[in-house]
Amino acid sequence: MASSSAKPVIVVTGTSGAGKGTIERILLERVPELELAVSATTRERRPSEVHGRHYWFLSDEEFDRRLAEKGFLEYVTFPWGQRSGTLRSEIDRIRAAGRVPLLDLETDGAAYVEKTVPGAVTIFVNAPSFEELERRLRERATESAGEIEERLALAREQLEQAGEFDYVIVNDNLERAAGEVEAIVRSEISAQVP
Repeated sequence: MASSSAKPVIVVTGTSGAGKGTIERILLERVPELELAVSATTRERRPSEVHGRHYWFLSDEEFDRRLAEKGFLEYVTFPWGQRSGTLRSEIDRIRAAGRVPLLDLETDGAAYVEKTVPGAVTIFVNAPSFEELERRLRERATESAGEIEERLALAREQLEQAGEFDYVIVNDNLERAAGEVEAIVRSEISAQVP
């Protein structure tokens, strides 16, 4: 839970296909104090993505350089090869603007931030069932069949970590789930007011 010494860092985590991104978009519309930290990644940029807005697209060499300089708050290497992480400079930039950082992280990164960042608040978003999670992943069709299988295997591991986080929200109804996350975030932010 957040401490009263600084603005919290809000971390949303969970499995691919649970609806984290959709809930985050709703949250950003409803809670203007929040700003999504732009993650850095080594994966190829999709045609519709903008460098610095959707992700910071880094080469493997640049990612390695920033790692060596301790420029990442956290990072992950996925089984399919890409690396993604949160640059410390993103948190500093958002806080300098007087806003509250919102991080969208894999479960290991979220657990690391929870342990190492004072005031971190972690929220795990889950689909109502594994079958529903699989259906959502296959329906969105943004990954290859092999990558979907890897994401499903990863999801099984991530589900075992759910209880380690401050809050667990089941996204069986988007409006209700988004409302629950909004209430948590507003409560945690208001606890920071001196």
